[in-house]
Amino acid sequence: MTILVEELLNTFERLTDSERLHLVLEILKRTVYLDFPPLSDDDLVLNAEGLFIELDEEESVYE
Repeated sequence: MTILVEELLNTFERLTDSERLHLVLEILKRTVYLDFPPLSDDDLVLNAEGLFIELDEEESVYE
């Protein structure tokens, strides 16, 4: 991850929920027509694994 992307994510974390929603909607509008190659099975598995790990960490707070 580049320094610029990290700075953007840090700024995102400081936004209010309403500001985050507006930003996400604007980003989605701007990326919907980009020509990305399809994700490979390996990419999908890695992303799913990351999401499950994050969910497990969040759930452990409530146990």
